Amino acid sequence: MSWGGPGFVLAIIAISTIGWVLTTAIRARHGYPLENEWRGTTPRQDPDADRKITLLTQENDRLTGQISRLEERIAVLERIATDPAERTRREIDALRDAD
Repeated sequence: MSWGGPGFVLAIIAISTIGWVLTTAIRARHGYPLENEWRGTTPRQDPDADRKITLLTQENDRLTGQISRLEERIAVLERIATDPAERTRREIDALRDAD
């Protein structure tokens, strides 16, 4: 193959095109923005993005509430574990007498 012949030029074009296709496929698969013809970027479009955001927000609210309830329960257990037995007994008796 000669360096100046049409085969060499076609090989360079083919290698460049295959490299561009592979780079674009990898970028698209991993969520990177794609470049358009004028070197601008085209962001990856997700048609379900609003729905996903809503679902994640709802799940976040639910988990935040659950964490706050667990923190309250842990605080009560810590108070029971660290308070003197006499005071705990009096509080339990007071609750029984209230019924």
